[in-house]
Amino acid sequence: MTDADIPVVRVLDADGSYAPNAAAEQYLPLIDALPDSELEQLYRDMVAIRAIDTQATNLQRQGQLALWPPSRGQEAAQVGSARAARPQDTIFPSYREHAVTRIRGVDPVDIIKLMRGTSNGGWDPTDPRNGNTRIYTLVLGSQTLHATGLAMGLVFDGKCGTGDPDRDEAVMVYYGDGASSQGDVHEAMVFAASYRTPEVFFLQNNHWAISVPVSTQSRVPLVQRGIGYGIPSVRVDGNDVLASYAVTRRALDEARAGDGPRAIEAVTYRMGAHTTSDDPTKYRGSAEEQEWAQRDPIARMRAYLENRGAGESFFADAEAEAADAAEDLRVRTLELVAPGHDAIFDNVYSDPHPLLAEQKAWHQQYEASFSSGAAAGRQEEIR
Repeated sequence: MTDADIPVVRVLDADGSYAPNAAAEQYLPLIDALPDSELEQLYRDMVAIRAIDTQATNLQRQGQLALWPPSRGQEAAQVGSARAARPQDTIFPSYREHAVTRIRGVDPVDIIKLMRGTSNGGWDPTDPRNGNTRIYTLVLGSQTLHATGLAMGLVFDGKCGTGDPDRDEAVMVYYGDGASSQGDVHEAMVFAASYRTPEVFFLQNNHWAISVPVSTQSRVPLVQRGIGYGIPSVRVDGNDVLASYAVTRRALDEARAGDGPRAIEAVTYRMGAHTTSDDPTKYRGSAEEQEWAQRDPIARMRAYLENRGAGESFFADAEAEAADAAEDLRVRTLELVAPGHDAIFDNVYSDPHPLLAEQKAWHQQYEASFSSGAAAGRQEEIR
């Protein structure tokens, strides 16, 4: 089966026209139920995260960050899927899900801390303010195993399939087309299918695993990988925020209801570099980038809202909010300070550990030996 044989759920055309295709028909009730305020929020989310992403990229170029993985072009896939989740669901991001984490409540500066090297994790996943969002994982695909393990626990604890939508829980894990080739992902799918976990595997196919095109990674469409394990799988236009929302909402509802795992392939495009250490001009042409620029998810949603009657004041407000969020990120990034050396011993284990306590005490004594008094004592001994 080729790419052309796989239906892609699409609601909005590239020009923003409301034109659901046949694959989208079953999802339209979910979209029709969205009030104007929530439709507008989808746009606000995308505009805000693009401004934040641009600011973070600039900060890295100015030497304020060690690294930054841009998310430009993937806003619709992330915003639509994140807004589809319920508060009780647990989210496992990879390392590019800036929109997802922000929607769940994570402070974007906590991502900055990780990329700046002032934090070993970024944020506390047990803090309720972070919306059940696990920390970023730069080891490709490993988060899928973590997600499946937690989802298996939900099955064992009877926290899914009870028929109570306010109590049942699900797990959603994000990964990319490159990570989909990792063994961890396939092992996670094996266990998810076997234990019928309440889990959604959300694959963002941005077409490039650093410099390797998706056509080299897989001779069949990536959506078929989930199908191969018996996991119902759907391909969606990842640059269509409405389609991304509806497909994910349905998948999460089915997973919570006890119907087992679901997989989604969101077909999108990484408009920028893989990370700020990468130069995409070395491996792809401008014609490809220009083609995908015509499918920009933000421009598409803006045209749709304009057709629905959204006025210029709404768009101006959204842009102003995004600019404020980006400036706030910049100001607070420049105020960050390096953590104390003791931080390396914190949070290694969930409970206090005698060996860590001993090492920490030794390190404190060692540092104290370099104080002026101790140094003077050593000089006196030398004399």
